[in-house]
Amino acid sequence: MTKLESVRLGYLPLLDSAVLLVAAKLGFAEKRGLDLTLFRETSWATIRDRMGVGQFDAAHMLAPMPIAANLGIGPLAVPMIAPMVLALGGNAVTVSTALAQAMADTAGDDPDGPAAAGAALKSALGRRAQAGGSQARLAIVHRYSSHNYDLRYWLAAAGIEPDRDVEITVVPPSLVPDALAVGEIDGFCVGEPWSTVAVRRGVGRIVTSKAEIWRRGPEKVLGVSAAFARDRPETLSRLIDALGQAALWCADPANHRALADLLALPEHLGLPSDDLMAGITGRMEVAPGRFRSIEGFMIFAGRDANRPDRSHGRWLYRQMARWGDVRFCETGLAIAGRTFRPDLFDNARGDPKPAAARDEDADEDGPSSVSDRPEGLFDAENGDPHET
Repeated sequence: MTKLESVRLGYLPLLDSAVLLVAAKLGFAEKRGLDLTLFRETSWATIRDRMGVGQFDAAHMLAPMPIAANLGIGPLAVPMIAPMVLALGGNAVTVSTALAQAMADTAGDDPDGPAAAGAALKSALGRRAQAGGSQARLAIVHRYSSHNYDLRYWLAAAGIEPDRDVEITVVPPSLVPDALAVGEIDGFCVGEPWSTVAVRRGVGRIVTSKAEIWRRGPEKVLGVSAAFARDRPETLSRLIDALGQAALWCADPANHRALADLLALPEHLGLPSDDLMAGITGRMEVAPGRFRSIEGFMIFAGRDANRPDRSHGRWLYRQMARWGDVRFCETGLAIAGRTFRPDLFDNARGDPKPAAARDEDADEDGPSSVSDRPEGLFDAENGDPHET
């Protein structure tokens, strides 16, 4: 019997860790000669640090994290690549019941889209300030996260200055429902299932989601140390292939109940499977007893969902620069684009590149031609006056 090759991966107990768990537990990795050892962590900072000291070969990562590492910002920054996207979408913006009620006074119980929700929040915050209330505090899960940049983009589009009109703080994902319940925060942007948990505990209301702010935007990636990619390229290729097959399994509606049951196990997410089905299917309970189907809420596979897009890496860099996390320069922009590796994904999956992808890859080292502004932003028709 051929000995399986060991690969160490870190993950957080979120719905979009599903691809890793399915690959490890349902035989997709074993079929490709891999033994995936998974380590469950509670914070993205721990994932970053354990990658930095070489305890993980790869990890479930926030899409901007490998970019930040390659730019040398943050502690224990080591060179990384992102050769695969693990999920598109999957996070939501949830506010306290009190703030939701204040928003409802402007837009009703269920605002019609992110623009209406943003306008309602702006109005609620304005009335709160006029009454002498404290500044609203909103939580994200990590400074270099899609959550941070999605939340800031949405707030700014509504005329809310993220660094003046609200306070943004970092709370680990699994702790945000408790922080909301005790009044430490007024809202948060976090991946599922934690918005559903907050709603079903009666402490929060979902007001918008990433799928509505940036349709088909990357949320989590497979973050891989550059050393692992250099020293074990064939192993990495088999890992990407195994995860690609697992992603297709996760995306099949026929498997959704089995997926929820697998993720619900105590050693994985340890939550009721019905709480997990909301994010998997996109039928979200936005308030107790009130449901809304959000198209493309979480996408595991299909239409090149798993293929990294270099322009997305550059767009994330532009958001990092917009909000003062980096000083914009063309060198940094190029580093961000090269962090995403569609070539490795294509080689592993045996997928021919689309013509547009060939053109993109050919110009990977040159300056970006426009602004890298992606399709699917909710205010696309208006442009972004604050683009870097």
